[in-house]
Amino acid sequence: MVFNSLQFLVFFGIVTSAYFLLAHKYRWALLLLASCYFYMAFVPIYLGILGLTIVIDYFAGIYLERFQGGAKKIFLGCSLLANLGVLAIFKYYFFFTDNFNSLASYFSVPVQFPVFNFLLPIGLSFHTFQAMSYTIEVYRGNQKAERNFGIYSLYVMFYPQLVAGPIERPQNLIHQFYEKHVWDTDRVKSGLLQMMQGFFKKVVIADRLAMVVDPAYANLSSQSSLNLIIASIFYSFQIYCDFSGYSDIAIGASKVMGFKLMNNFNAPYTATSIPDFWRRWHISLSTWFKDYVYFSLGGNRVSVPRWYINIMIVFILSGFWHGASWNFVIWGALHGLFQLMGLTLNRVFPNLAADQRNSVAGIWLYRLFTFLLVTIAWVFFRIPKFGDIQIYFRQLVQGTFSDPISLAFNANELLFSILLIVGLYLFDLKRDKIKVDSVQLFWPIMVGLAFLIYFFGVFNLKQFIYFQF
Repeated sequence: MVFNSLQFLVFFGIVTSAYFLLAHKYRWALLLLASCYFYMAFVPIYLGILGLTIVIDYFAGIYLERFQGGAKKIFLGCSLLANLGVLAIFKYYFFFTDNFNSLASYFSVPVQFPVFNFLLPIGLSFHTFQAMSYTIEVYRGNQKAERNFGIYSLYVMFYPQLVAGPIERPQNLIHQFYEKHVWDTDRVKSGLLQMMQGFFKKVVIADRLAMVVDPAYANLSSQSSLNLIIASIFYSFQIYCDFSGYSDIAIGASKVMGFKLMNNFNAPYTATSIPDFWRRWHISLSTWFKDYVYFSLGGNRVSVPRWYINIMIVFILSGFWHGASWNFVIWGALHGLFQLMGLTLNRVFPNLAADQRNSVAGIWLYRLFTFLLVTIAWVFFRIPKFGDIQIYFRQLVQGTFSDPISLAFNANELLFSILLIVGLYLFDLKRDKIKVDSVQLFWPIMVGLAFLIYFFGVFNLKQFIYFQF
């Protein structure tokens, strides 16, 4: 059940209405049943796999609280092994066996593993990381073990953020399932406005840009340099609007019922450096890796060479989290290298960055350069095959700028897409200064966005990009 469907709107309306009509003590059960139905709408059988890890982590949390020392580490290890094991089988088994078999054949080693390409459960990486954060926090003593099995199951399966985040922490979410949320008109309006903003990003901007991006990347060898540049820039905004649109709908839907989820995006393309970009992009994932991997490796409290290694490990793992393919590993490694380059330049020229950021022109120069680096890296994220990546850069270098734009858009539609991007960027740039009175302007904004969505939206039920992760 995708958010950008009539089925979801009906589902959301029914579940939310029932939530406020039911007595408080039954609401968690309603949300759990609704979340099960929501997940089963994709592939029903994978609910059993999710249920298995939920059972393991539920009991692991209880025993983590009871035991100390070596036994406590064993229970944490069992929990992490179960979660990472499921992830390894369904997401990475084909990757490892295929690469091993290729190497074995190359070196004439007579060993071959059977190759199975499992259908990846929707959102597996998201709810796996959310489940892992629970047992880690119980192990560290920052979260009490949840005794109510239904509440813990709901923590992992809460339908708004089940398949594409934000990846929540138990300290933020579990206690909210015990709180009684009353109807608050201003809060409901704020949530609905954020949902509508998410729908607009998805069906008006992201899916419209996809009509340019997809044909260009599907036929790289026939594209001019100009076409590839346009498609690459458009993809940067497509994936941003697609993913942040999902987050807006998830956060807004939760807010309507009274739940507060963490913010997942903060105007990432206004960033002035790669570290600044990752403080603004997919915040729930970047902070997850920082809290549970980067700090565990020693963070920056080590020697400079070891610090640089820690950064590269985190970014490579982040890339691998996104997909079982070398292009994602390269994408993560590129971001790691970009960050190391920036750190090194700051160490060699400590006054350069400070001087540049003191001027408006310097700030915009850093923004433009950061966007350029991010867009180059997105090419590796978007193209899974090395041969196609080679074709892309060959066409980019050897192609021309005089060819007519042979993409799916005509000139008017291309101009409209550019205007959408400019409008989105200006909104992100000034979002902190925009003060909207939701009570007085709710209906004009809602009607205006609904009008734009109806007349300019692309209603092909295109799945959200991050569902594949």
